[in-house]
Amino acid sequence: MGILVAPVGAGTAFAAEPSGPAALLAAAPSPSADEEFPQLTPAVAARLDRAVQDVMKEAGVPGVTVGLSAPGKGTYIRSFGVADKATGQSMDPGLYMRIGSETKTFTVTALLELVDQGKVKVDDPISKYVDGVPNGDKITLGNLASMRSGLFNYSADEDFYKALTSDPYRPFTPQELLDYSFKHPIQFQPGAEFQYCNTNLILLGLVVEKVSGTPLNEFIQKNVIEPAGLRHTVFPTNAAFPSPHAHGYTVQTASGKLEDSTDWNPSWGWAAGAMISDLQDLRTWARVVATGTLLTPQTQAERLKTFPTGLAGAGYGLGIFNVQGWIGHNGSLPGYESLTIYLPEAQATLVVVLNTDVLHDGNEPSTLFGQAITEIVTPNHVFDIPVTQAKPSPSGS
Repeated sequence: MGILVAPVGAGTAFAAEPSGPAALLAAAPSPSADEEFPQLTPAVAARLDRAVQDVMKEAGVPGVTVGLSAPGKGTYIRSFGVADKATGQSMDPGLYMRIGSETKTFTVTALLELVDQGKVKVDDPISKYVDGVPNGDKITLGNLASMRSGLFNYSADEDFYKALTSDPYRPFTPQELLDYSFKHPIQFQPGAEFQYCNTNLILLGLVVEKVSGTPLNEFIQKNVIEPAGLRHTVFPTNAAFPSPHAHGYTVQTASGKLEDSTDWNPSWGWAAGAMISDLQDLRTWARVVATGTLLTPQTQAERLKTFPTGLAGAGYGLGIFNVQGWIGHNGSLPGYESLTIYLPEAQATLVVVLNTDVLHDGNEPSTLFGQAITEIVTPNHVFDIPVTQAKPSPSGS
C-alpha cells in the first residue's frame, strides 16, 4: 500500500522503521487546497489519462479504475486495461474488487461506534476482552487501532506465509492467526513506536464481536455498511466473490511466479483485510470515514489525531492515515490493491482500484497512481510515500 508493503499484505502497510516515541504529527494542509484544485476539464482529463496509462505501462498493471471528484470541479471516472487477462475482458468501474486493508477502516469504525455507545473505551486494555495477549494488560484498544501495540505481525511469520502460499484456498480462524503472532516476543512497549501490524485488527475484531454479541461481518453490515449507504460492499466469510469482478494477479505464491489469485480465501485477512467493494461505494466511503459521518465529532477528532510513522509527511491515527493532507487508507491483498482518500480542504475524493499487487521497484502500484494523479490536481498535496530500504518479507501491508 503506497506505503511500502511486503509480500502478503492485508491492506496498507507503512513498512518503515519505527521512528521512536510517538508524538502528535502536525500535518496541517494548506488552506489553499480548494483554490488549487482544478476544474476537471477535458484538457485535465487528458493529462490524467496519460499519467495513469504511463504508470500502468511502467508498473505492468493489467487493469485499473480511477475515480476523482470535488464539488464544483467535476468528476473524472476512467477504467483502463483488462479485468481478465485470459479473456481480455475490459476493466470497468462497476466491478467488485478485493480492498485488503481498507477493511481496517470499517473494523475501527465499528469499534468507535461502540465507544460512542459507551460500551468500550479507547483506553481499555485488550486483556479486558481477550485472554492470552502478550502484554495484554498494558496494550490499549487505542494502541491497537493506531498500530502502536508492539505485537508481532502474524503475516510476517514464516510458518504463516508457508501455510498461506502452499494452500491459498484454505480458511484461517482468528485464533489461528493470533497463534502465529503470539509465539513471537513483544517488539516494543505499547505506545513507544509505530509498526504496521495486522494482528492488532484481528484483536479489535474480536472485541467488536464480544461486546456486540454479533459476528463481525454482521455487525459491520448493519452498523457501518448500511448506514453509510454502501450497496456493493461485503465482508465475506469465505472465498465467495460477487459478480461481476476483476481477476487478480500476484507473485505471492509458492512458486514465486505470477498466478491468478481471484478465488483465494481472504479469511487470513479477516478484520484486517477481507472485505470487497466497488469504485462507487469507495467514493462514498472516502468522505464518510474522513469526515466522521457515523461517529460523534469528539470521537472522530480522536480518530484523526495522527502519530509519526517514520515516513515523511505520513501520520497514522485510529485505523486511518494522513498523507500530505489526504485522509484515508490503502489496501493490498494478493492480486489486488486499492487507495481511498479524501482531501478535506477541497472536499476532494480519490479512489484507485487495480488488479495486481506486484511491486514496482519497491513501490506499491496504488501509491504510484496516487502520486501521479495528485501531482496534477493537488501539487501542494502530493500523495507520496517514500520507499524504505527494508527487504520485502511476508508481512502485512
